[in-house]
Amino acid sequence: MLLGVAVLLVAGTLLQLAAPYLIGLAVDRFIIEGDRQGLTRTMLLLLAVYVGSWATAYGQFYGMIQVGNKVLYRLRSQIFDRIQSLSLTYFDEHEAGDLMSRLTNDVDTIGQVINAGLVQTLGSALLIVGIVVAMFRLNWQLALATFAILPLMFAVSILFSSRARRAFRKTRKTIGSVSADLEENISGVRVAQAFAREDENIERFDELNRANRDANVSAQGVVAAFAPTLDVLSTIGLAIVIGFGGYLALQEPPLITVGIIVSFLVYVRRFFHPIQQLAQLYAQLQSALAGAERIFELLDAQPDLTDAPDAVEMPPIAGRVALDGVSFHYKPEEPVLRDVTLVAEPGQTVALVGPTGAGKTTLVNLIGRFYEAVDGAVKIDDRDVRRVTRASLRSQMGIVLQ
Repeated sequence: MLLGVAVLLVAGTLLQLAAPYLIGLAVDRFIIEGDRQGLTRTMLLLLAVYVGSWATAYGQFYGMIQVGNKVLYRLRSQIFDRIQSLSLTYFDEHEAGDLMSRLTNDVDTIGQVINAGLVQTLGSALLIVGIVVAMFRLNWQLALATFAILPLMFAVSILFSSRARRAFRKTRKTIGSVSADLEENISGVRVAQAFAREDENIERFDELNRANRDANVSAQGVVAAFAPTLDVLSTIGLAIVIGFGGYLALQEPPLITVGIIVSFLVYVRRFFHPIQQLAQLYAQLQSALAGAERIFELLDAQPDLTDAPDAVEMPPIAGRVALDGVSFHYKPEEPVLRDVTLVAEPGQTVALVGPTGAGKTTLVNLIGRFYEAVDGAVKIDDRDVRRVTRASLRSQMGIVLQ
């Protein structure tokens, strides 16, 4: 499908390059000479060029919508698969709402660029190259004069690019914080109302929401200054064509025809139009790149706990659980369990009693090998849980939280 889009892209670019040439030809050979039949044929051919240009553009966008949505489907599936495989330590350090934002908001920003922006970007780049070649073929002197502002344009683009990327990184982080706080408040709304914390929660969300607003205003401010700058430069380019082109046409003998000047004016407008399109897509592209950084940071994350190379399947469990000198900490400076030893026999009911943070849930998580003991060993039926596969162990366990 991408190959088909590429073919349509090349065909559409050639058709767009043909239109200014036909307009200049009509001026020099048919309008000035009064050839009505030739002018009619040229106008019909020009109409066919515009219709073909529309058809190729429609095919490009339709094809990229198909490709883009398939890419987004696979990307979301990969993110979800990665989330399922990560260890609990990762979720201790990353909020659920922020991960949801990566799966939804950040992926959506990439989708906007793939579905429409990618075709426009590639098409604009191809069109710019074609226009440069066509203008040099018509008159190299006028072409060189017109392109004198290109170094300034590239310098402006590089300057805005670096500033915009930093700004959009901040917007992706702030929307992640908003999503995380929103998820926490929605899932815990019963508790919030029970303890009359509505006002505090509203105040905290307003603070995060305000930070997201300010980050977006700052990022869009950078982009808003980019498009008018290119507008001014494109106007200077038109002025160069009119001024220098008129100078060449007024020489004796004329060094350029009126038709070539008209073609150049159309080409220059076509040349700066894709650049202005790229400026409009600039915000989407920078936002998508910032979102992609967060997505691939998640996709590149590796689980802390994996099955040992020599891990075996856990045989049917009888139910003897033993902890032998087990110690554990989430942070090295804050130990949670210290040298814990206990045995729970099959059929025996054991209660662990203690205040919040004493390590009761942590101990259960060690039995299921959601975390790894720092010291000591956790054994089920005299088998160290580190020596069996996690899937075979957990498939024979039941955990009822709260």
